[in-house]
Amino acid sequence: METIYVTGHRNPDLDSVCSAWCYARLKNKIDKRFKYEPIRIGHLNETTKYQFRKTRVTPPRFVKDVRARVRDVVIDQFPSLHPEDPIYSLVNLMREKHASVVPLLDGENYFGLLSLDEITSFFLKENAGERPHYRFEPENFSKVIRGEFIKKSKMKPFEAYIMTGAMEFDIYCRRINSLLPDLPVLVVGKRIEHIQYAIDKQFPAIILTGIEPNEKIDINLSNYKGIIYKSYEDTAETIRLLRMSLPLRRLVAKDPPRVMVDDLFDDAKRLLMNSDYRGLPVFEGEKFVGFVTRRCFLEKPRKKVIMVDHNELSQSIEGLEEADILEIIDHHRLDAERTRQPIFIASEPVGSTCTIVYHQYLRWSVRVDRLTARMLLAGIISDTVILKSPTTTPQDLRAVTKLAKIAQIDNVYEFGEELFSVASLLNKADPKQVIEGDFKTYQTGEVRFGIGQVEVTTLTKVDEVKEKYILQLEATKQKYGLDWAMLLVTDVIAESSILLSTNYPQKERALIYPLDSPGKYRLKGVLSRKKQLLPEVLSVLEEGG
Repeated sequence: METIYVTGHRNPDLDSVCSAWCYARLKNKIDKRFKYEPIRIGHLNETTKYQFRKTRVTPPRFVKDVRARVRDVVIDQFPSLHPEDPIYSLVNLMREKHASVVPLLDGENYFGLLSLDEITSFFLKENAGERPHYRFEPENFSKVIRGEFIKKSKMKPFEAYIMTGAMEFDIYCRRINSLLPDLPVLVVGKRIEHIQYAIDKQFPAIILTGIEPNEKIDINLSNYKGIIYKSYEDTAETIRLLRMSLPLRRLVAKDPPRVMVDDLFDDAKRLLMNSDYRGLPVFEGEKFVGFVTRRCFLEKPRKKVIMVDHNELSQSIEGLEEADILEIIDHHRLDAERTRQPIFIASEPVGSTCTIVYHQYLRWSVRVDRLTARMLLAGIISDTVILKSPTTTPQDLRAVTKLAKIAQIDNVYEFGEELFSVASLLNKADPKQVIEGDFKTYQTGEVRFGIGQVEVTTLTKVDEVKEKYILQLEATKQKYGLDWAMLLVTDVIAESSILLSTNYPQKERALIYPLDSPGKYRLKGVLSRKKQLLPEVLSVLEEGG
């Protein structure tokens, strides 16, 4: 079943992760054609970790990108052969299964890949130049040639020419002497003198043809140390099949370069197209999992993605330009990329994406269970800062009332305070994780800036950590190639914030907020980055001078 990813934005907050989890849950109930999987593309903050830990729900797994990879096109269901199997088995397999590439496996251990090229090379080689010298696997005689063993003294692999006993005895002897010290495999009918000579000389193997299944051969074999096999085929057919009994390991002249399941589609395609191979083996770590052929790269697969709590490519998963966007569920301004086909968009000016997801449950008449209700409620409470943010709408309030009843939560304010109480304490947390845990970048004109936000339950510790946080803001500014970087530290209990900022000449000081100390502003009553701080920053940047 094809998987459709449901993903929030980079640096995911609780609303982003909960809305992805709950919307994937809804889609799996109303659409059985696909598997909808919630994913995340960043590290979880402490509030989000707490919520999933509290509900004993496994958080969405981290996915780095949605670029096409080898795992999307690998052939992982295939017939295979053993290195000691005869060439005859490979030829039959390719004919019956229309296979162009067949792997050789010794148990689970990879030995090599064989294709039509190796078969062609083998037959060209044996029919050109000097008389071919073969390495035989006696066990394969009975796998290829209809017949039975008469004597099985030494069943070990050996190397030899092939000779028939069709000529006069004296010529036959001279030919044998010309090959010494090599002794051939003799393919012969019931010619006692020829057979006796081969026994006396201890030929490695004698294959008898034209002898009835129950017919006896009046020859003393007691001192013979080789192999005697009775073929039910005629001499010409026996020789043809004998050459096809050679072990497949002899065909593996060189091993093609290996690719890994997580290698990019384009990289693997380029490697194969620039080589002389028909296929490449695919590994996951040290384990062989399949192979790819040129046919695998005729069309580049595209992942399918639903975007929640964002709609801009720059805020989404890497490689989204190579994927198909199926839906957008969001409460931010629309700046979506052009899509290949018409898509479903649920965009509402509400305080939380989880409110929109709740509306989708209502639209499809799907019952919201207690766990889903708690997840949706957590997302709304978090994104509206316990319903105190100016982004809060009547729709959010109605959703919270309904969901709290289903989730059996009596006091949503206590529920919210508990959520935020586990947020990282600034003096104990890693500044980089705090700033980049919920960091969004913007651009107006030629100016690129970014704002991070963290919710706390007290602002008393900010002065203690101010300098190291401003230093980290400078590092984050360089990392993202920004002109200006800020962190909004929001006290969800006191409904107030502090803004820490890097220096941005002529613009930073133009903010309307009181400057407490260099790089630190007091923002009384400011809770929303999107609705309160961002408009002020944009206004400052768009002013002339």
